[in-house]
Amino acid sequence: MAEVVLTHIKKVYPNTETKKKKKKGEPEKKSNLLVTEEGVLAVQDFNIEIKDREFIVLVGPSGCGKSTTLRMIAGLEEISDGDLFIDGVRMNEVEPKDRDIAMVFQNYALYPHMTVRGNMEFPLKLAKTPKDEMNRRVEEAAEILGITQYLDRKPRALSGGQRQRVAIGRAIVRNPKVLLMDEPLSNLDAKLRNQMRAEIIKLRQRIDATFIYVTHDQTEAMTLGDRIVIMKDGEVQQIGTPQQVFNHPDNLFVAGFIGVPQMNFFDAQLVEEDGHYHATVQGVRIDFSRERQDALASRHIATQEITLGIRPEHIALAEAGENRITGVVEVSEMMGSEVHLHVRVGEQDIIIIVPTKDILSSDAMRIGAEVSFTVDGSFTHLFSRENERNLEG
Repeated sequence: MAEVVLTHIKKVYPNTETKKKKKKGEPEKKSNLLVTEEGVLAVQDFNIEIKDREFIVLVGPSGCGKSTTLRMIAGLEEISDGDLFIDGVRMNEVEPKDRDIAMVFQNYALYPHMTVRGNMEFPLKLAKTPKDEMNRRVEEAAEILGITQYLDRKPRALSGGQRQRVAIGRAIVRNPKVLLMDEPLSNLDAKLRNQMRAEIIKLRQRIDATFIYVTHDQTEAMTLGDRIVIMKDGEVQQIGTPQQVFNHPDNLFVAGFIGVPQMNFFDAQLVEEDGHYHATVQGVRIDFSRERQDALASRHIATQEITLGIRPEHIALAEAGENRITGVVEVSEMMGSEVHLHVRVGEQDIIIIVPTKDILSSDAMRIGAEVSFTVDGSFTHLFSRENERNLEG
């Protein structure tokens, strides 16, 4: 078993800069992080229960606190406040070597003077593992990762993807309860990243470990994670399955962060009339399904200015006419099976994804072309203009 529980975890770095005069007790912002009398809050009130053998991905922009959280779990960073439990045992003061955790770093961190075998054997030698057992574990890990033929080579003779496999192999030979991975694919090119993502998915089926994976790449998060933890400025924004965070983002940040290309946002008005709801965008009325009407009514949502979100794939080109939104094409990107149209609508820029077969015979790909489109209310997302929260909860 390898259950990992983080309860009210907080990380504070002392603020070493000269303190500017400010009102007593008033927090300030520094690089989007909150600065208090204690210092810079890098991670704030992080809570999660990770099940045995679950694959959790921490994702967010640079500087959001995801790597700091991972390093606190590993014991490489001191926990300022809160509790870390692994299998019910509090680990706050336990040395990293005694936590039964292995970590794979972004830069591989291989010993250049050692062979692949030597690198993979190193943690086992430190643990005084018998020679026969050590050979068995190394050979088994090398077979799983497809690097058996490279065991006698040194890291400089390997490609980036092969080196990352060695780094993963060095971690899994210890049979750790928890495997931590800090942006392990960020140094690889696009093709290798795709291959290594598939290898990691296969790997987690073959080893008995709980995975905690950090990335800024939301494609990795969506394809690898059983659940995703989305972070911003040291705070957790949402925790859920890939489908949950994609289909029902809790707030405007999550909605814009998850999805490629990102969700389009319109300034809109939500109108309530006798318990019935609709939205208006650019003077065009958008109606909602009965289920959405009921959801809004159950929360007693009033008429208000909102931000309406719609993903590029849920916008449909249409002939000009009544109840259509109109814009001008500024950029047209041919992506093979589909075309990404960047359209200027009033003061806003939006992206529309159109299947190539539906657009080749039209004039819509031309820069400067005027296009009309419709928005299906069933696929819209409604966010409060005041607090940026999803109005449907």
